[in-house]
Amino acid sequence: MKYSSLLVVAVILSLSVTANLDAQSQSALIDGAKKEGKLTWYTSMAVDTSKPVLDAFVKEHPFIKPELVRLGEEQLVNRILSETRAGRWAFDVLSTSSIATMIERKMIAPYLPPDRELFMDQFKDPQGYWTGVFVNNLVLAYNTKMLAAKDAPKSYEDLLQPKWKGQMLMDSTDYDWFGTLMTVWGREKTVKYMQQLAKQDPLWRRGHGLTAQLVGAGEVPLAWAYNFRIERMKSDGAPVDWIESFDPIVVTISGIALSAKATNPNAAKLLINFATSRKGQEMIREMRRIPARTDVKPLAAKMDQSKLKLKAVPKEVYSGLDDHAREFRKIFGL
Repeated sequence: MKYSSLLVVAVILSLSVTANLDAQSQSALIDGAKKEGKLTWYTSMAVDTSKPVLDAFVKEHPFIKPELVRLGEEQLVNRILSETRAGRWAFDVLSTSSIATMIERKMIAPYLPPDRELFMDQFKDPQGYWTGVFVNNLVLAYNTKMLAAKDAPKSYEDLLQPKWKGQMLMDSTDYDWFGTLMTVWGREKTVKYMQQLAKQDPLWRRGHGLTAQLVGAGEVPLAWAYNFRIERMKSDGAPVDWIESFDPIVVTISGIALSAKATNPNAAKLLINFATSRKGQEMIREMRRIPARTDVKPLAAKMDQSKLKLKAVPKEVYSGLDDHAREFRKIFGL
């Protein structure tokens, strides 16, 4: 009993010291950010996600004048590469799902936000180069008026059944999905599977938002889409649902990271801290996205990440994305 009491005291003291250090670190960042007074955030997050987070951050830190630069993934990467080649490092914070390519080019600096231990290993870089803000799970969605749950495909193999020929929408740029399956299944199995899937005559569209809308409208019974969007549509009354039994479910992560040459590093770290804090992650959840933090559960129990067979897109897939794109397009005749 005496030993247990001493252990409890030691744990309490340790937590107290950690809390004090965190408070001191936050205070130092605030002092530094007040001197900087500015912040530039480059992101591929949708404006309806990034701007509310930034507005809430500025409300807590009104001494910071922010600039939000929102572009698509490809445009964002190209802009950064173009600017940095010209010797201009305009961004302080970067958020994108293809952040691994920026690490390889030494454009990101490691930074460990205070609550980083509350994120799944798949949802943060092991060296601290980025931490997840939200995740996108690519799932098979279906129209509930056209198809009963019991009759929907439950696995990748099920999709090869003859009855699904011409009945499925796919995004014509799902190269990271293809590359990730290759890392899980191996090249031979993946290529063979995709060749069989190509014989099912999938219908092609550009963008998972569009595939979700079209399956909801009843264009076809099946579509590959992000489950957060399907859950949004369900809550708005659309006749859609999604299958949680696929193995693996490929996950893209919108991570947040510090510029290697940030002009306003203190303000940048404060934003990263906010976006990964419980408050910031609860905002992500209220926007009906999937928070990356494990102690903030998604709005729908079905979206609980711990209950799904997930595989985050590995950094080597992004490194070889051009090769995956060429092979994907060749297999499907795109």
